Amino acid sequence: MNTSLSSRRRRSLVLPVSIAGAAFLFIAFFYLFGGWTLSAPADFIICNGDEPQSLDPAIVTGQLEGRICLALFEGLTTRNAKGDIIPGMAESWIISPDGLTYTFTIRPEAKWSNGEKLTAYDFLNSWERTLNPTTASDYSYQLYYLVNGEAYGTGKLKDFSKVGVKAPDEHTLVVTLTHPTAYFLELTSFQTLCPVHLASVKKYGSNWIKPGKMISNGPYVLKEWRLNDYILVEANPNYWRPVPIHRIKILPTNNPTACFNLFYSKKTDLIIDKTSIPPSLVPDLRDKPYFHANPFGATSFIRFNVKRKPFDDVRVRKALALALDKKDIVEKITRAGEPVANNLVPPGSVGYTPPQGLSYNPDEARRLLAEAGYPGGKGFPDVKLLYAGRGSGPQVATEMQALWRRELGITSIELRGQEWKVYLNTQQLIDFDLCISAWVGDYNDPQTFLDMFITDGGNNLTGWGNRQYDEMLKTSESIPDPARRMNILHDMEKILVEDEVPIAPVYFYVGMSLYYPEKLGGFEPNFVDDHRWGEFYIPGKKP
Repeated sequence: MNTSLSSRRRRSLVLPVSIAGAAFLFIAFFYLFGGWTLSAPADFIICNGDEPQSLDPAIVTGQLEGRICLALFEGLTTRNAKGDIIPGMAESWIISPDGLTYTFTIRPEAKWSNGEKLTAYDFLNSWERTLNPTTASDYSYQLYYLVNGEAYGTGKLKDFSKVGVKAPDEHTLVVTLTHPTAYFLELTSFQTLCPVHLASVKKYGSNWIKPGKMISNGPYVLKEWRLNDYILVEANPNYWRPVPIHRIKILPTNNPTACFNLFYSKKTDLIIDKTSIPPSLVPDLRDKPYFHANPFGATSFIRFNVKRKPFDDVRVRKALALALDKKDIVEKITRAGEPVANNLVPPGSVGYTPPQGLSYNPDEARRLLAEAGYPGGKGFPDVKLLYAGRGSGPQVATEMQALWRRELGITSIELRGQEWKVYLNTQQLIDFDLCISAWVGDYNDPQTFLDMFITDGGNNLTGWGNRQYDEMLKTSESIPDPARRMNILHDMEKILVEDEVPIAPVYFYVGMSLYYPEKLGGFEPNFVDDHRWGEFYIPGKKP
């Protein structure tokens, strides 16, 4: 899942009293001049990151959008506070001995937020919508595990009735997979596989995601959405279990200092997105009772557009990767103890050994760049480095620009910062030369990082394709032996980060959040950094 970088260059010398004063001035400014409407009633307020791109579960790819979608919608399964898979809209399921058929029983109390009964047919039709090429869902490949899912999703098959999902009655959904998929129940908890109220989609078109029009099935319903101001969600009275916190307000901001000041001034209760915490303050925050940090499955990396010169030359791509002093980036800028990454798949996958990748080697970088025709950076064409302007992304981009100038003599890399929604769109169009990106695992398996780089994959976004890589993925999916499967995934990643290098890993993420334990329960670290808001509760007020 897409996320963005959080980084800042200079260590702050602000003392708590100064922070408090700055917070007061900041809040006063926004009250006076029409910023966030903090007076709108809410039981809990979250700084979630930037303004969401969309709230359509089939469309969103960003982590911050996904959090809101999973408050509004629920799949066959969901997650508890620890990140474990638990029943959602399905009260139970049976898996066939060969691991190919899943039979889900929809809970009888399942309803839409308008009181209508939610049935297996809603999942059947919603999955058809997600797979249908006309929907343009970048995550539709999460349904390619179904028999004929890929054929329908790529337009080769027109008859959806031949896809491996059936609803023999309103309470039963039968799913048939092409091969055993150990993490399939994790996929059914993901927003892309959540049902949507198709009558509303048909009636309102793209406006169905707006307040007053959206009908959802998750723990919350959408009450208000004031662009660049706030989103207000309220407990869904037709949800199948009680929701501990009745009303939650979500504030969008790409300014980490502003977000921290709101929290420090006790105007918000939770900073959930690490990009909303100024890295310069992290050393001073580590011993605070409200600071929480943990590793999770996410990686920062650079995408190269291999269709554009000079990045159509693998020697250039390798040169830029080898010239990155990643230790410099994590120690001077991000400063949260992030491990340097030479490969894409983060630590934590049981039984998986990653390839070595390309570590910092400026001499080899200079040799390769000269061999490619740009000795000392001479003649290197003008290119632009795309990055998300939220948080402290500009500082990371500036540091990379300086490292390539220092190590390779390249002076023609221009910075191109964009606000979150525009950045996502530009990245999706592959309208860049090189781009700072990041990815959060959707489930705990190396495949969630490696399958997005198949040829023409919806989340590939590099222009790169390798048929051997594609075939290796298909082979790995049909092998029952876990060790052999992991060996194939290892070889795939070697192609990705050592041999052809359409991407250059930078560092593995460390999750950070700010909240007072006495004000929030149900928030626990987990590998996929998935914190379901329906699990949150205020200590002493849990029903």
